[in-house]
Amino acid sequence: MKASNVLDESYIKQQAQIASMLYHHHLQNNGGDLLLQLDRSVSTKNPPPSSSSKKLPRRSRSVSSSTPLSSMHLPNLQDAARNDGKEKKQHFVLVHGGGFGAWCWYKIIALLKEANCEVDAIDLTGSGANFCDITSIKTIAQYAKPLIDFLANLADDKEVILVGHDVGGVCMSYAMEMNPSKVSRAVFVAATMLSNGHSALDVFSKQASLTELNQCAQKFIYGNGKKQLPTAMEYDKSLLEDFLFNQTPSKDVALASVSMRAVPFAPVTEKLCLSAEKYGSIPRFYVKTDYDFAIPEPLQEAMIQSDPPKQVFQLKGADHSPFFSKPQALLRLLLEISNTPQVKQGKET
Repeated sequence: MKASNVLDESYIKQQAQIASMLYHHHLQNNGGDLLLQLDRSVSTKNPPPSSSSKKLPRRSRSVSSSTPLSSMHLPNLQDAARNDGKEKKQHFVLVHGGGFGAWCWYKIIALLKEANCEVDAIDLTGSGANFCDITSIKTIAQYAKPLIDFLANLADDKEVILVGHDVGGVCMSYAMEMNPSKVSRAVFVAATMLSNGHSALDVFSKQASLTELNQCAQKFIYGNGKKQLPTAMEYDKSLLEDFLFNQTPSKDVALASVSMRAVPFAPVTEKLCLSAEKYGSIPRFYVKTDYDFAIPEPLQEAMIQSDPPKQVFQLKGADHSPFFSKPQALLRLLLEISNTPQVKQGKET
């Protein structure tokens, strides 16, 4: 990162701590106001050398570091999500991707609350503020346990909209199979969307679309010795901006650089068992990101073709982290999905 973009590390750590505190205390009223105090700047990033053939779009407008989310123009969002007292609030549950935590959704949390929606962000096991020995995570069930527990504790008549990113899509799919009655819709945002009997590793290992950057940006951790299988993966921080955040504001890149953690490897290798009666009964939606170097568009398209969702959306100009790079556009899609009647298990929701 250029010297002009280098931020005071203590400031960034303070922002991460504030975000984590907000999520885990589940602030309902004042939480939105505090979240809006997390400011950010915007800068246009250049594509990595290995992807120089794809020109990244220039931004049409810039947002200064002093511009709060609440003052950004959000056309028709209040109308789209207005609660007239006769309809229940839409409840979104956000599932982060590998290496991230609930903190990465702070913009979307604030915007959804402004749109009069309920929202919770989950820290998967060993992620965000959920601390454990990452070598102990051997299964998807262990990795997704916080999400499974959250759904299990919902009221019997309560349904939520799951939104998953990256390998969070695997955990989300597992949760859909385990608790189908608690999920009204599932939105895969640049996420791993698997077919029955496949693992995330299966999908990634068969794709020629993965670039040299993709291979260099991820490093294996051998917690049990190099003669054993890897126990985790971590990102090369020198490549984070090019790999995950090529369209992301500089302050969000800095926040991520001090907040991201290793990803347990075992869940990536586990094959999912997904049934038509449970997982298949829930309407699925896929949000594609066209400037994504972590899960390139051809790989996203391959997953879509393998097990087509109800509807596919395109977030133009989005990198792998649209909750940072295109929060307003992502919000609009989430609200559109939430307000479209869908048939689930023989009834309209």
